[in-house]
Amino acid sequence: MRDDAAVSSIAMREGRRGRKRPMKEIWRRIRKPLARSRLVKHALARVMAAAIRLVERTNPRAEGSDDVEKAIAEYTPAIAAFWHGQHLLAPALKPRRERFVALFSRSADAELNALVAEKLGFETVRGSGGREGTKNKSKGGAAALIQLKRTIDAGCNVAMIADIPHGTPREAGLGVVTLAKLSGRPVIPVAIATSRRKVLERSWDKTTINLPFGRSAVVVGEPIYVAAEADEEEMERKRREVTDALNRATGEAYRLVDRKPDRDGER
Repeated sequence: MRDDAAVSSIAMREGRRGRKRPMKEIWRRIRKPLARSRLVKHALARVMAAAIRLVERTNPRAEGSDDVEKAIAEYTPAIAAFWHGQHLLAPALKPRRERFVALFSRSADAELNALVAEKLGFETVRGSGGREGTKNKSKGGAAALIQLKRTIDAGCNVAMIADIPHGTPREAGLGVVTLAKLSGRPVIPVAIATSRRKVLERSWDKTTINLPFGRSAVVVGEPIYVAAEADEEEMERKRREVTDALNRATGEAYRLVDRKPDRDGER
């Protein structure tokens, strides 16, 4: 009897797996054509942009947040720096009167993110600005930095993710520091957090999905300048300075949204 029950249990599990496999196979077959469809990409980008606007509008700023528009106006043109995984709401922070160009990698995954940013008022440049050497050149890193430098020279702000894709999260690469050196303009560390959020623990950068109907906080760090004559040692020091400044800003943003209400109900 026990053997019959075991066989029956195995058969049921195999049956369930068999039903799942056709669906997975169908998804594998349609996923690539969907990914190549510009119509589908733009439709998804519109939905994602609308979701970002909803989250931004339903998360009022917590007390102690900084005024991004004021900070950008003071240092324009500047290089606004964010962390991977903590940047999903960043496009919603763009001041309406300021022109911004954002750097996105050339990967297929980043293409959708670039489309979302464009629908939220950004211009985009594709390339990798984090690594040095031939590998970086193959990804358009050198060309991207040159284009961003020209953008800054024309008086336009730049938005960059400071850490390197699939590298060490929350550790700045040399790309953002190199652009500051070439342009003479400051890196402005920026962090945004929401009280309601979902952290994707299995993602390399612990991507945080910001959710609506909570409260938000934006923290802007002090500007970081890099001298045109900075040598390798100074560049490394500035890279660590950007890392520390962004981590401080991120920690403060989460502190503001996660603190308990005071006696008057204020947060």
